[in-house]
Amino acid sequence: MQFFKDLSPAAFTAGFVAVLVGFTSSVAIVFQAALAFGATPEQITSWVWALGWGMGLCTAVPSLILKKPVMVAWSTPGAAVLATAGVAGGFNMAEAVGAFMVCAALITLVGVTGWFERVMNHLPMAIASGLLAGVLARFGMQAFTAAQTNLTLVLVMLASYLIGRRWLPRYAVPLTLLVAIVQVAVDAGFTGASVRFGLAMPVFTMPQFTLAAAISLALPLFVVTMASQNLPGVAAIRAAGYSHSRDKPGIAVSGMITLTGLATLVLAPFGAFALNFSAITAAICMGEEAHPDRDKRYTAAVSCGVLYILIGIFGTAITGALTAFPKELIAAIAGLALLGTIGSALSMALRDDFHREAALITFLVTLSGVVIAGVGSAFWGVIAGGLALLVQRVGKSHFDLPPR
Repeated sequence: MQFFKDLSPAAFTAGFVAVLVGFTSSVAIVFQAALAFGATPEQITSWVWALGWGMGLCTAVPSLILKKPVMVAWSTPGAAVLATAGVAGGFNMAEAVGAFMVCAALITLVGVTGWFERVMNHLPMAIASGLLAGVLARFGMQAFTAAQTNLTLVLVMLASYLIGRRWLPRYAVPLTLLVAIVQVAVDAGFTGASVRFGLAMPVFTMPQFTLAAAISLALPLFVVTMASQNLPGVAAIRAAGYSHSRDKPGIAVSGMITLTGLATLVLAPFGAFALNFSAITAAICMGEEAHPDRDKRYTAAVSCGVLYILIGIFGTAITGALTAFPKELIAAIAGLALLGTIGSALSMALRDDFHREAALITFLVTLSGVVIAGVGSAFWGVIAGGLALLVQRVGKSHFDLPPR
């Protein structure tokens, strides 16, 4: 099979790091969201089952078919919105599931109509790159702020990464992860994981559709998923060179958004609240560290998808094992794995004089992490950069403008 011929240790490690970072960094928020609706332990396990299968299949299958790294994740800001709104509104699980399905229908509608992709087609590459750099830079910074609580581990990982980049560039990230695991084991730094073996079982919840849940849960979940997840996710796809066109087949944005919407619609009664493009984990699997050959980086995404499916199958056991990793190790490996992509995005954002200021504003607003009206900084970064570019273009003729 061609997949096994294309697969490399670096690509598999990229997939593992993506799962490690994506899952452990926000699984606690997902649990909080479930508990906000009065979830039982069985329902929480069902959420893990649904999200694991949803992310896994939507990542692995399209990546294997298209031979492109399609990366799908749950909506972390969406989970945060649910955790807050669930408590404030006093909604039960049935009403929440109904809201998940309304949100899924809206995402599917956006994908089928293609309006989101048309909007993205008018976004200059410099602005999109500034957006991506702003999203990723926060993780890059966390790699070094982790030194405040575990200086030795971060220094060992940084040294391993630099040595690997110098003499074994393809295996710099796997080498760093291996050294970090050994260092943590020597220091007895793994936390006490609650590992309970057994298969995760789905629990069906009959949806209940109410106007209050649609307004308070479904609409905010839809907005933050599109603005804070799909927007930077598309930017990551385009920055990595996987845009789709008639002359150059790539990742069809509208088609994939439709797929995530339909998958959410099917799995919502079991706890899949919102599936979408990923940005952070996508950058890990789409970068040169995953594979020097762009046409073989899909193997990293397939590996990530298979690992997500395993999480869905074994649920609580793998969740406990992954959360045993120290938070400093997770922050450091994520930041180091993203260094190349952050540098490339910044270079592309600041390349030409005309877009430089608008791209820089996009980058800084996105990096700030500001949240306004419940919508994250990724959306406001694009708005700020777009306004800056609009003002810059006032009074200029069409022929004075550089190509997009």
